[in-house]
Amino acid sequence: MAAWNEVCRQCVNTVANVPIEILLVAALATLLGLFVLFFVFIFTVAPVPRAPLPEEEKYRTLSKDGTVTDPEQLPSWLEASSTHAITPASLFMSVVIPAYNEEDRLTGMLEEAVNYLERMYGTATSGERTLRNRKPEPSADRGWEILLVSDGSTDRTEEVAFRFARDHQLSLHPKGAAGPWTPQAGEGVHIPPGTIRVVNLTRNRGKGGAVTHGMRHVRGQYVVFADADGASKFDDLGKLVGACRDVEDGKGRAVAVGSRAHMVGSEAVVKRSKLRNFLMHSFHLILWLMTPPKTATVKDTQCGFKLFSRNALPFIVPYMHSEGWIFDVEMLMLAEFAKIPVAEVPVGWREVKGSKLNVLRDSIGMAWGLAVLRAAWSLGVYRQR
Repeated sequence: MAAWNEVCRQCVNTVANVPIEILLVAALATLLGLFVLFFVFIFTVAPVPRAPLPEEEKYRTLSKDGTVTDPEQLPSWLEASSTHAITPASLFMSVVIPAYNEEDRLTGMLEEAVNYLERMYGTATSGERTLRNRKPEPSADRGWEILLVSDGSTDRTEEVAFRFARDHQLSLHPKGAAGPWTPQAGEGVHIPPGTIRVVNLTRNRGKGGAVTHGMRHVRGQYVVFADADGASKFDDLGKLVGACRDVEDGKGRAVAVGSRAHMVGSEAVVKRSKLRNFLMHSFHLILWLMTPPKTATVKDTQCGFKLFSRNALPFIVPYMHSEGWIFDVEMLMLAEFAKIPVAEVPVGWREVKGSKLNVLRDSIGMAWGLAVLRAAWSLGVYRQR
């Protein structure tokens, strides 16, 4: 012990005799070295989305006689957008639905979605019943599409989507299906041919990757992504549209975020396990600490029901990197970087059985993903032109 103390004393004396200038240079060199190592580490671990395969940029839909079409090339506003220009919309509302093995939950969600879409934005070819029940809308607010992005599904997700489309396309009075918000099945609505398009990702990307892929190929003036389980009340889409229009800037850019923050004290949340509620509050704290100021004020970043104006897409979609659960946060960060207005809107939401989220594992993964994401954007590993 005495020998060790003597060594320490000699080290202190040696350092004390070194000129202060040399010590400062050594300290700065050490800090610079640590920064370089940290930058290299983040550069190495920061996710880089894989390029889409040629077959993933095609879609299938139903022809007028109900047969599945051969794969056709997806339109892409991105290819025509060397700056922040974007091709004009050809319809009013695009819905992107990421789906991984959702054969059991998809039908109910689609039923509620097409009922709302056809009632609010349907065309004159949609049948007399729909026309009678439609609420008045401005004449420009017409036309819709659903892009179902099957994210490497190994079950019958695509088959279920085509069967649903066929039932609602070939019959003027199709039989409806029960959904999370409509437990009693009623009469469905007739839909025009080609309104439901199915995109198959050969290799699973993750929810964020599936959403981003779909948003690259939308035709709508507004674009919403919605979870395939139907947990968010689809009829609240009108609230998002209204909020989006209210906050649009002079360039026609806006984002409306569906929010469940108003449900924090509700029975649905209180009944959750203590672990899940603890992880939820911990994640919110991490978000508040690690995200830019305006993103940090969003009370619910993870609700799978978000609407974008078409003119906002070129400032967000081309720069997306996260393909996992944390992708919502990156979208909001990119909106903030581009000074795009964001509105948070309370929406209906309920728990739906069959979630693929592993609370503990995915919460840890989301915290790690957020840390890497924030560091990558702060250090310039990721850049937004």
